[in-house]
Amino acid sequence: MTPPTRAELISYLVRTGIAGHVDTPRQNNLRHYRRLAQKDPYHQFGLTFSHEWTFSEVLALMSKRCGVVGDEEYVWGIDTIDPDLTVDALEAFADRLAVAAERRERVMFATGHPNKLCGTYRAWKDALAARGCRILTAADGYSYEVTTERPPHRRTVVWKEGIAIVTDGRLARHSHHPFAMRAILGELAEHGKEWPQLVIADHGFAGAAGEAGVPTMGFADCNDPALFLGEHEGKLLVTVPMDDGYLTEDYAPLRDYVLARAGLV
Repeated sequence: MTPPTRAELISYLVRTGIAGHVDTPRQNNLRHYRRLAQKDPYHQFGLTFSHEWTFSEVLALMSKRCGVVGDEEYVWGIDTIDPDLTVDALEAFADRLAVAAERRERVMFATGHPNKLCGTYRAWKDALAARGCRILTAADGYSYEVTTERPPHRRTVVWKEGIAIVTDGRLARHSHHPFAMRAILGELAEHGKEWPQLVIADHGFAGAAGEAGVPTMGFADCNDPALFLGEHEGKLLVTVPMDDGYLTEDYAPLRDYVLARAGLV
């Protein structure tokens, strides 16, 4: 498949709603920004911040880094992700992938969106592995309890084709929590093994890696501000703004654009 040009990708992102006018409602965005400003751990994704962020500051940063409407008086309806910002971030992401491939770095992949992003991550993982990168895994089977999500509340770390996800013992589960990545890095350290030189992740997997000082690139929707704040404070290398709730095949043009720019086709 021929990868899209930048203009074609932007058009595609807007047409599908991955960027442009997105399905994530404005009221949901603002609620999450307030909760982050109130230091709700569920919305911090395992990150701590040197600045005491106010709601107004979170909204202003999200307008700048993600493209949401910056007007505090706009409280209900459709919100936006700027597709140019999405592609700018994808290009920075691809450029860092190219460096990882050139250096044959140790790389780790993890997602709190196992039914949405695994296929895209897998394509990038396979491309890096083919160039000699070592794909790291650890803490398989580690489990923990959560109370902020639907039961059952036990979560277990599982590696699916080299990508970390969590399950409830039966089904793959959406996750915001940082506990799995903390356990993964902790097990590597406990056994004297080297940490990844690059983590590609989202949600709490990305937040916990960035907090630990691991070079991290993440993906985040417009209602998940923590990774954008983390990038602003220097704890993440890149945060890509996009609607993260689409099916794997919907991200194919985005996936191919990154592979082509990184020279990994």
